[in-house]
Order: sequence, then C-alpha cells, then structure tokens
Amino acid sequence: MIHQYKNNGYNIVLDVNSGAIHVVDDVVYDVLPFLEKGETEEQVVEKLKDRYKEEDVREAVRECQELAKEGVLFTEDTYRPAIVDFKKRPVVVKALCLHIAHDCNLACRYCFAEEGEYHGRRALMSYETGKQALDFLIASSGNRRNLEVDFFGGEPLMNWQVVKDLVRYGREQEKIHDKKFRFTLTTNGVLLNDEVMEFCNKEMANVVLSIDGRKEVNDKMRPFRNGAGSYDLIVPKFQKFADSRNQEKYYVRGTFTRNNLDFSEDVLHLADLGFKQISVEPVVAKPDEPYALREEDLPKICEEYDKLAKIMVEREKKHEGFTFFHFMIDLSGGPCVYKRLSGCGSGTEYLAVTPWGDLYPCHQFVGEEKFLMGNVWEGITATDIQDEFKGCNVYAKEKCRDCFARFYCSGGCAANSYNFHGRIDDAYDLGCELQRKRVECAIMIKAALADQEG
Repeated sequence: MIHQYKNNGYNIVLDVNSGAIHVVDDVVYDVLPFLEKGETEEQVVEKLKDRYKEEDVREAVRECQELAKEGVLFTEDTYRPAIVDFKKRPVVVKALCLHIAHDCNLACRYCFAEEGEYHGRRALMSYETGKQALDFLIASSGNRRNLEVDFFGGEPLMNWQVVKDLVRYGREQEKIHDKKFRFTLTTNGVLLNDEVMEFCNKEMANVVLSIDGRKEVNDKMRPFRNGAGSYDLIVPKFQKFADSRNQEKYYVRGTFTRNNLDFSEDVLHLADLGFKQISVEPVVAKPDEPYALREEDLPKICEEYDKLAKIMVEREKKHEGFTFFHFMIDLSGGPCVYKRLSGCGSGTEYLAVTPWGDLYPCHQFVGEEKFLMGNVWEGITATDIQDEFKGCNVYAKEKCRDCFARFYCSGGCAANSYNFHGRIDDAYDLGCELQRKRVECAIMIKAALADQEG
C-alpha cells in the first residue's frame, strides 16, 4: 500500500507498511498508481505515451521495481500477523496521570474537566492517596524500570505541597525498588513562581504550559472565573520558565477552536514570543458547542497546516526554527510494534487516578462511571474494561485498516471515539482527517529539509 501526494512543490510517496518515504519526479509519480494495480511495463508505457517519452516511462518503471525488491515500495503488512501475539501480551502499568487537583483557578470554556470537577466534586488529592498511587504503580509495573507520572488537574499548583511530597517519596522508592520515575507537570501558569520553577527544573522531565496563542484568542477561551483574561499574567512567567529550561523539555500547549481557524497565526505568535517547543491542537467538543470544529471547517484547517509547514521550513532554513508537536514523526523506524498498533496504551499501560484514588483508563474518561476500573488500594478490579482496551488496536478499527496514517496515530484517541460514537473501537472522523493532513505536512518538512542538506 502506498500513499502519494503533492505538497509545497514536492511529489511525495509513502510506502505505508515499511514507512519508507520517496520524493520522486513527475514520471515516477504518475507511473506508481499503475504499478500498484499490478499493471505490466508495457501497459504503463501505453497509458502514459501521450505524456512522457517511452524511455523515461520504462526507466521509471524499472526504478520502482528495484525499490520494491529492496523492500521499500509496495511492501506487505508485517504487523497484521503480530496482532494475535499482541493481544496475548502481558500488561504492565507504566504510567499514571495523577489528578492532583480537581479544582482550577481558570474557567476555560472548552474544558472537558468542567473547571476541574470532572462530572463530580471539587477535591484535592491527599498525600496518602498519592503515595498509594505510586505504590500501586511500582507493584503493577513488573520488570519495567522506567515509570511515568504526570501531575494533572484541574490545576496541579493548587495542591503544590502534595506534588513536592510525592516527588520526594517517589525518589525514595526508586532506590528501594530499582525504578526510575519520570515526573511531568501540566499547568495554566497562574500560580507559577520562582520556587515552582526551581523545583520543576530539578525534578520534572517535562512541563506543559497552557496558552492558546494571541492575547485575544487566549483570553476569550481561557479567562478567570470573573471573566478577566489570563494572557498578560502568564506570558512573562512562561517566557522566563522556558528560558530557565534552556528552551528544552517543555511545551507551550494551546487549543484552537472555531473562533480561530487561522490558528497558524497563534503558533507563529508563540514562536515570535521566543518559545521553541509548541503544540496547538484542535478542540474536541460536542457539535452543538459554538466553538466546536465542523466538517465544513476542514478545508480551512488543512490550508492552515500547509501554510504553517511551509513557514516552518522557511524559518528552519534561516536558523529560526521551532518544534511543532503535531509535525513530529519518526521516519527512521518509528515506535515499536506495540506502540504502532495500540498508541497511548490507555486502559492498559496508562491509567488516570482521581483525587480519591479511583482508576480510569485515562484522564478523559474520569467521571464516566462505566469506565471505573478499580482503585489504588485494591488495584484493577474491572478486568473486563482492561481487556476491552487491550483489544483496541488499528486492526480492530474498520476505519483504520486502509488508512495510510494508521501507524503514526495508532488508531487515534479511544476517548474521542467513545464520545462521538459510543464505543472505543471506532474513530473520531474529523480528527482522522486532521491527523492525515498533519502526517503529510510532517513528511513534507522532513523532505524539504533533507533536500536542503542534500
């Protein structure tokens, strides 16, 4: 299976199963569809005789045949046979999203967490519950040494002392159990100060800083509860924090909505503020929300991704580049087979913990009682839920089987599938369209920069 497209002046061909990328001339580009259908050299020559010289077509056919022999074109799907063993694999928990605070000092209009309440009550996680969560993770991690813990909310800095105490406890347990914790934090920045920055720079492997971009965009969707905007307060703090981390191991992370379909301007605004690690992602919301993205918005959104990718290439050539999270893909081999088939590992390797210790498949399922899996004291008691997520992979999803991007998104988000279709083994259609466009843009950027080096 191949996927071919044109972007920014490049003819690009992706061999889906091997992941090989080819930048080709017009003749090869036009020859490929016929070869994929199994047509012979003579048939291809006949069909293209009015467009190209015969010798050019024959040369193109032979080049493609050689690439096929080398295993980088028209390759077979080697992942499908692995699906049986994949489903039988033993599951160990390697990551927890600790809902350290079901409370927030902002009132973001698109927040799926309902200002931190998650369909329930406001609460802060106690040290005892957090400690038990870390003990559960250690006990459930098997022989895996590297473990991940994300301090999440609501707003985690509203429970800052417990964050610090849990990090300290985790570091103590590392030595006892021969484990290594990778702690991360997601914050809106309102309570960010020098003490927090200093601690994070010592202990947090990554920090996510929430901001939507331009002042008018951010303040419309990320206000305080009194309606005042948050941009002016957080931007100087975020700039200082990013610089203190040498512009590494962080992301400024935003959400674009129907209010700012020109979101490339927000990405570039953040870049012009000096940020080098940027993520601005599409909102996922019920269709009746006024800010929700709609199918008719797709052409404009795709146009924005193309525009952004082209500008990123231009800036990189001038040594003014930055990283955009959704354009980051590994073309040198990619993730392991399990990651390619199942993605984030929600409900199996990755779980969310509420302030009172309940376990859910991920942070987006918190509060959906039918997905309550157990708690940090008793462990996973609803093993049927875990089995359901264990069987969720790109081959279990009809929409993924013939999608060229399936090994990059690994089937997409189970929570989005559930919210839009009532089941976790479907796919969020609008999100799929955007994912495919992002993969195309990411490959084009790699091709353009490789062309520059060449």
